[in-house]
Amino acid sequence: MASLGAALQSLGQMLASGSTSTGLNREMVSDLSRKAIVGRGDPTPSTEQRQAVVDAVRLAEVWLDAVTTLPGGALEPLTWSRSEWLVATLPAWLRYVEPIAEQMRQGVAGLLAGPDGQVGPADMQEMFEALPEQFRGMFPGGIPPEMSTMLGPLMGMMQQFGSVAFTMQLSQVLAELACEVVGATDIGVPLVEDARCALIPANVREFGDGIGVNPAEVLLYLALREAAHQRLFSHVTWLRPRIVGAIEEYARGMRLDADQISEAMREVDLSQPQAIQDALAQGLVRPEDTAEQRAALARLQTLLALIEGWVEDTVHEATRERLACADALRETMRRRRAAGGPGEKAFATLVGMELRPRAIREAATVFGALRVRGSVEQRDGLWAHPDLLPTPEDLQDPLGFVDTVLHPGEQPTLGATE
Repeated sequence: MASLGAALQSLGQMLASGSTSTGLNREMVSDLSRKAIVGRGDPTPSTEQRQAVVDAVRLAEVWLDAVTTLPGGALEPLTWSRSEWLVATLPAWLRYVEPIAEQMRQGVAGLLAGPDGQVGPADMQEMFEALPEQFRGMFPGGIPPEMSTMLGPLMGMMQQFGSVAFTMQLSQVLAELACEVVGATDIGVPLVEDARCALIPANVREFGDGIGVNPAEVLLYLALREAAHQRLFSHVTWLRPRIVGAIEEYARGMRLDADQISEAMREVDLSQPQAIQDALAQGLVRPEDTAEQRAALARLQTLLALIEGWVEDTVHEATRERLACADALRETMRRRRAAGGPGEKAFATLVGMELRPRAIREAATVFGALRVRGSVEQRDGLWAHPDLLPTPEDLQDPLGFVDTVLHPGEQPTLGATE
């Protein structure tokens, strides 16, 4: 009974502290992420590093002025430590993932409840049978009637299992991202409210290690990417709500796998809080593949590919005659994405989505061809309205799409897809 009491207490404290009415506990996410970041090292940027970031962003803005119609920002750039990135971007992360966390919480509650929406004796017995062996072994005859009052609150707390699992998963992802992202826009989605560029010197240095490029040129190249992203997020006013809408639409189509939850719980030692946390951090609750999710993810994948494609073409044009190592850095960025960079890891873990490098290359082809065959104004003009952008089908024939933009109403030219 003492072991049972300790197990119930530790599990109950974790579940009770891990969720709110909206499905996520911001303090818990922040605390767990910070501890993991500090454990991996979190150097404070020096005065020299801060000045180098300011100088790089200022030069980047001048170069971008010559290759895009989207204006630059007037705010002073920031230099972050890894923990400062977490603090600055956490509100955006919570806004993006709260719909998913809420679906997790509701989904697990639905799995635990009976047809009437309540947790009755039969439901309690079924859940009891799904618990680990060391728990069930204490009561070989099933749940005694006198235990109902003890297990009732536990089952109520178990309804928070989904949100706790997602909170643990999010904390782990954010800690890993903080040690990999090079700036505020490296993920490809807007994470800060204003159009302020920000870079993380410790991660910039690690990005440039081993590629044989001068660190100052690496910093300038990444500053160009950061500034280009911020121009897009700042001046395309519909872009941010469009991304949030795609994530919310995905969340509405989520379904939970009851068998997976039951199987995972059988292997957890309830008397070890850390073992429970480690298990939850692995993502015990995963969404099923549904038609709704596939449609929402296709739209989100295309939008993120278009953002990255535009940035890649714009930065390439800005550096083509000014930075001798631009091609090497561009290829390094592409290999990073293909191997699973920060953005790829975040979306794969949190929303089960894989960013497709081919889609990004096709998007870059669209913007580059439209710039060369048409003009910079026509390339940037695609962002005037979401309906002007290429669809997933258009990206399968990028040059054909460019022909329809440049010659509306005409048949595509022969060899347009060559």
